[in-house]
Amino acid sequence: MSEQIKAIAARIKDLREISGLSVEDLSAELKISKDAYMEYESGNVDFPVSLLYELANKFNVELTAILTGEDPKLRTYCLVKKGKGVSVERRKQYIYQSLAYNFSHKKAEPFLVTVEPESCDSTFNLNSHPGQEFNYVLEGTLKIIINNHELILNEGDSLYFDSSYSHGMKAMNGKPARFLAIIL
Repeated sequence: MSEQIKAIAARIKDLREISGLSVEDLSAELKISKDAYMEYESGNVDFPVSLLYELANKFNVELTAILTGEDPKLRTYCLVKKGKGVSVERRKQYIYQSLAYNFSHKKAEPFLVTVEPESCDSTFNLNSHPGQEFNYVLEGTLKIIINNHELILNEGDSLYFDSSYSHGMKAMNGKPARFLAIIL
């Protein structure tokens, strides 16, 4: 795995240990198996962004601190120029760019997400996390599954949903899809 993933895993392990939580307690709270959690914390398996966001909330730290090892510093505004957001590659087909990574005490996490088209694989990588989410499609077409409901979103479409329900998405028509995702 990449050095970035290993560094994130080490920061999460440190946060868990500082909080006095056992692997068993934290994995139970996250509703994942102990073995799955240990794979994440070892740095051998990449973390879903939703899990990182949940851990940041759990440990009362900024997501940026988990991703980069540095606390956000800005309080008045945070300008991120085109292509300059903190890049987070969580899965092969998903690329996230954090659009407010250096703003302290955010009430939401905005991301620019690019979903690459997959080969003929028809499975969805589903995840869930506390809170709500807003997605606005900038280009391409997305197939989204939320709580077993299938939706198709095209450029200009938006979706607001309870992100505690299982959800996942795929780019359609063999082309990448880009959307603004705001996690609340």
